[in-house]
Amino acid sequence: MNVGDQVRIKTSVIFYHHPLHRSEAFEAQGMEGTIVNILTDYKGRPISPNFPIQVEFQVEGSKRPMRAHLKSDELELI
Repeated sequence: MNVGDQVRIKTSVIFYHHPLHRSEAFEAQGMEGTIVNILTDYKGRPISPNFPIQVEFQVEGSKRPMRAHLKSDELELI
């Protein structure tokens, strides 16, 4: 997976920061988005984050896109 790839969430993932469902459990399985960043370093130092892939989702009715950090095994390429 690379930055710019279109992906879909293939496993059950719960978001509590969805713009239209704040502080409520929101099932995100099946949502499609774009990879915007893959975290490998911080200020030049290597890191090993638990959720290294940052994905941006367009949400209808929201002012701006929602971003979430996910694992590679939770995503599939479209």
